[in-house]
Amino acid sequence: MITLYFSGTGNSKHISEQFSKIMQAACYSIEEAVDFETLIHREDTIAFCYPVYISKVPEIMRNFVQKHKAQLSGKKIIILCTQLFFSGDGARVFTEMIEDIDVQIIYAEHFNMPNNICNLWILPLSSSVKASKVIEKAERKLIKTCENIKKGIVIKRGFNNTSKLLGWYSQRIYSSQVEDKAKKDVRINQGCIHCGKCVRLCPTQNLKMVNHNIEQNGECTLCYRCVNACPAQAITVLIHAKVKKQYTFGPQNMQTTSRV
Repeated sequence: MITLYFSGTGNSKHISEQFSKIMQAACYSIEEAVDFETLIHREDTIAFCYPVYISKVPEIMRNFVQKHKAQLSGKKIIILCTQLFFSGDGARVFTEMIEDIDVQIIYAEHFNMPNNICNLWILPLSSSVKASKVIEKAERKLIKTCENIKKGIVIKRGFNNTSKLLGWYSQRIYSSQVEDKAKKDVRINQGCIHCGKCVRLCPTQNLKMVNHNIEQNGECTLCYRCVNACPAQAITVLIHAKVKKQYTFGPQNMQTTSRV
């Protein structure tokens, strides 16, 4: 078994690494420069982990799955997704990408994790104490998930019609428009200190330094990594309220290589 994940600011990275430790599986970020074709080919079971964005799989993960779909044929698939409160069918929607190949979904689960949208007034960032409690609850759920998988128990969270409708009508019905707008809606204010950190951290190479200014390429995946990591709090994406507090679960570690 291997675990393949995308994580914007650390939530899905944490779930992936903890899952892999318990299951004794190798763990890779899809951003790593490794031979994924060979890795996937030699394993029977592939676990995917990602954050749910607007009740959808992030575009960067969708592109990865599309690129490696041929290698996934015949595999057993585990789907782990992280969410704020509710996504409806955040795990099930992953299967829409692989409906045309032969795979066996052996487990799918949702994990509530702390909010990382740091400048949305209606959803303020949690205190460190509250965030820790949310993470601890997710870890307990993860332990149970691993126990179930080892026992051969199959659970497919969010695969029923009610969850599918809730995911569609609560968020996904307008998600394409939001994604399209977000791709080219990164704003950098005059507080930018031109350190280049956002350029180095961006998972889609959406940002570039041009004549000491940051420019965008229209490829933002809405992960909020740059917003939360900017030392000058000078970046916003889609939501352009002033950043006063940042989510710090682990954006500084996004480029580290994980091996479990």
